[in-house]
Amino acid sequence: MRLTFTLFALLAVAVVYADKASEPPSQLAELLSADAEGYAKAIEPREFVFPDDHGPHPDFRNEWWYVTGNLDDKDGRRFGFELTIFRFALAPTKPESESLWRTNQVYIAHLAVTDADEERFFVAQRYARGALGLAGAQARPFRVWADDWFIAEEPGGAWRLVADDGDFAVDVTLRAQKPPVLNGADGLSQKSSQPGNASYYYSITRLQTEGRIRVYGREHEVSGMSWLDREWSTSALADDQVGWDWFALQLADGSDLMFYGLRLTDGTQDPHSGGTFIGADGAATHLDQEDVEVTVLDTWDSPEGGTYPSRWAVTVPRFGLDVTVTPVIANQELFTTVRYWEGAVDVEGSRHGERISGRGYVELTGYAQ
Repeated sequence: MRLTFTLFALLAVAVVYADKASEPPSQLAELLSADAEGYAKAIEPREFVFPDDHGPHPDFRNEWWYVTGNLDDKDGRRFGFELTIFRFALAPTKPESESLWRTNQVYIAHLAVTDADEERFFVAQRYARGALGLAGAQARPFRVWADDWFIAEEPGGAWRLVADDGDFAVDVTLRAQKPPVLNGADGLSQKSSQPGNASYYYSITRLQTEGRIRVYGREHEVSGMSWLDREWSTSALADDQVGWDWFALQLADGSDLMFYGLRLTDGTQDPHSGGTFIGADGAATHLDQEDVEVTVLDTWDSPEGGTYPSRWAVTVPRFGLDVTVTPVIANQELFTTVRYWEGAVDVEGSRHGERISGRGYVELTGYAQ
């Protein structure tokens, strides 16, 4: 699901209007409007083509490359990480200008590292114009970058992910263990009943990961498993939607579960919530709202205000899954231009009556301002 248009537009606003405090409110209203004349929209299923679809889709207003992972060093020290690079179009076409600085594209990146043993959480963000090579994306060979943070294809087909904020850094190689999975209806993920309020959405749910994480000035050789989410769209949350809870769970039997619950203003779950179950063999099954039950078992109060769910019971009767999902540490809240919670989790429970464990990531939006 991820940061869809409404929140992502706020990130772009910070870049465009940071030095324009006196800008008329109508400018912001126009940017946040769901009326997106001139942009392409996700209306019906399309054919996905790889590796081309790893690259950008500039006809759409926004898209993102979202990687999360759970890693361990040789001594068993546990880390989680997130690197997200967002592309946002400020206008359907590039403005006419002789200046090489002019562009209609803004790139924004978020980096986060969870040090579970020390119960520390690190966050950083970058902004860059899609001009003069400062930021951009390409399909062949695949590369997306914002400043000196990047995800890029290497010879042999593996991807390298690099992001360094000085106090902490991630430098890892990613190798896909399963093919891309199309979420929703053949990759069309409908977010509300309004036509066009949808995204094109795929995931690579298992990426074998090797490399280094640095915290406190010390590098750790790490390995583990990561997850890639990719979406592009020109959509907004519906008027009665306030946020979502997104789960990406990798189970020890080789299966994976993605589910997002869209929350309505009255606290109930939108019927357009959904997900995907991916077997160990890579076979994917679409899940509707009624296929997955998520029950909040605990909450966490942010020191800065706002209460987030903090432990969940997740059941998928169709696949015999009954698990508890628990954050590795409670405070994995990102204070970027917008606030949201995204963090590493552990999974314990059963599948078809047999004990099962796993790891994953959870994202929570709309709980704090």
